[in-house]
Amino acid sequence: MFNVSGAILAARADAADRLIERKVLRSLQRFRTFWPGFLVAGVFLMASAGNAQAFSLFGFKLFENETEAAAEAVIADPRTYGVDISVAGNEDLGASVRAASALWDGRDAPASGAAGLLATARADYRRIQAALYNAGYYGGTISILVDGKEAAGLAPDATLDDPIKVAIKINTGPLFHFGTVRIVNQTEAKDAATSFDAIGFVSGNVARAGTVRQAALIARQAWRQRGYPKVEVKDDDITADHKTSLLDVTLSIVPGAHAVIGAIAVDGAEAVNADFIIRQSGLVPGQDYDPDDLERARERLNGLDVFGAIRIVEADAVGPDGSLPLTITVKERKPRRAGIGASFSTTDGLGTEAYWLHRNLFGEAERLKLVTKLAGISVPVQSSEFDYYLGGTFTKPGILTPDTDFLAEMIAQRTVLARYTETSILAKTGLSHDFSPTLSGEAGIAVEQANYHDDVYGWRDFSVLGAYSNLTYDTRNDKTDATRGIYAQVSAEPFYEAQYGNTALVMNAEARGYLSLADHDRFVLAARAAMGVLLGPSIAEIPPDKLFFAGGGGSVRGFSYRSIGVETGSGTVTGGKFLTEASLEARVRLSDTFGAVAFVDAGYVAADSLINIGDGTRVGVGAGLRYYTGFGPLRLDFAIPLNRRDGDPRYALYIGIGQAF
Repeated sequence: MFNVSGAILAARADAADRLIERKVLRSLQRFRTFWPGFLVAGVFLMASAGNAQAFSLFGFKLFENETEAAAEAVIADPRTYGVDISVAGNEDLGASVRAASALWDGRDAPASGAAGLLATARADYRRIQAALYNAGYYGGTISILVDGKEAAGLAPDATLDDPIKVAIKINTGPLFHFGTVRIVNQTEAKDAATSFDAIGFVSGNVARAGTVRQAALIARQAWRQRGYPKVEVKDDDITADHKTSLLDVTLSIVPGAHAVIGAIAVDGAEAVNADFIIRQSGLVPGQDYDPDDLERARERLNGLDVFGAIRIVEADAVGPDGSLPLTITVKERKPRRAGIGASFSTTDGLGTEAYWLHRNLFGEAERLKLVTKLAGISVPVQSSEFDYYLGGTFTKPGILTPDTDFLAEMIAQRTVLARYTETSILAKTGLSHDFSPTLSGEAGIAVEQANYHDDVYGWRDFSVLGAYSNLTYDTRNDKTDATRGIYAQVSAEPFYEAQYGNTALVMNAEARGYLSLADHDRFVLAARAAMGVLLGPSIAEIPPDKLFFAGGGGSVRGFSYRSIGVETGSGTVTGGKFLTEASLEARVRLSDTFGAVAFVDAGYVAADSLINIGDGTRVGVGAGLRYYTGFGPLRLDFAIPLNRRDGDPRYALYIGIGQAF
């Protein structure tokens, strides 16, 4: 039995048949490098970023940001080399060892001379040992042979062959399991999903080094959430018993002083008002310290879209009065931005868009966005079929509360659709509010004057005064390419139409769900369902844009945009008072860059019933390709309508950014 903080790292040199003993705490500490990235899953590293304090495990500093003590010499002597890796005891660890080895990672590029290669080899002992620890192997041996000689015993100016032959030979030894595990001075965590049982920090489980570190993070975070920002975790009692292959772990928690939020300062703000930044963060001096409040403050400030970087820095120590001063450090973005975009489908033609944005109009992150669009461009070109759009949106954040925004919008447009043509001007204003990071709502009033023309009713004018409201629940992990989570929205829009003297109510509900069925989100099932109901007068006296239609890239692919409606006896189509839609999509990520999808969409629009699986239901099926970029996947979908009508396209091609839903 021995204490792992003083563990021996043995390396067997086949040529000399000797052991090179290296103490983890002393010898390996000379070659400090970036090995913790391989020791712990990235999610736990991010969870501790900005707040972590030094915590050692097995003689390694887990939270320190250290650089290589002995930097590789830059020598104008590029040397090529080959690497062979073999693992005895558990061949499945080969992938982890290769991921940890800098020699393996750099094998396709020349080394910086013999000295540079040997420096990398010496550091690889530690990197590979960390990978073994993370897999639960604490008695393994590592041999790194350079031209048949142990790298640890070669001088930096050693003469080496060309090309250099490198062989990494590993014997994992026995797999260790947790024996006794204890947390001294433990407190409960808020989230049961981050419990010690959930991460496997339990007697009898495989004793992975990353699991111990996760346990330390959970124990530390639990105290921080109780208002102790400077809590420390001691690992003075971690012992490996090689006779029983058990690892006994005792972590001692030192909470430190309880704290409240102290004075808040702002650094880096120039065009954005500093007092507004503090107010918008939602942090108030005197409130109990909670790291979740700091994270929420970062999210609020990031949502303003005026900062390229945001950090909330805690003071080094809690003051004598129990307060912890904070500094909000920001880097401002350029206030103005302009852009252009385009979309295309074979059914709806080419569309272009341009916008101009000012994201800090009066110094408190007020946003003014002007957008112009031209769509419906097809061959042969017919300007009478073009869609025109000109709109402006103003947003004032931080009205009433940090989570409440004032919104105002004005739109003038002409839209030529398969079922009707609309020329209108719309003005709306209201408030949006974030109740939590996953729940938000919006409400306001709107005024619209519009003229419509269709084949059923001819020319009609409508004057509408109404209200709108919606509630959105969103737990998606990515809004443009979700692989997990749920999106749900319900909305209600009561309105009064003055030309015919009618009142009506439009209600919508939509839900989307995402399920990852393979590691690294390689296979995802996505589903969408939507329903709509309109209560009010006859279809003839309702503005067509309030009626329900289906079809298009975000609805039933394979059919033209808003082309699915209620069929009249004369063979024409109008909008309906009831809508039901459903989509199912299977997404496969073929590589880091490319993916493929297969989908089926269905939609039903009616004048008198919500659900009717009959002749009125339109179904489209298809497949597509995805090209993944940093701003979301580029989408190419090919769809076929299964039960097309006269006038419907035989197929449709869609190009856009982001998943279809």
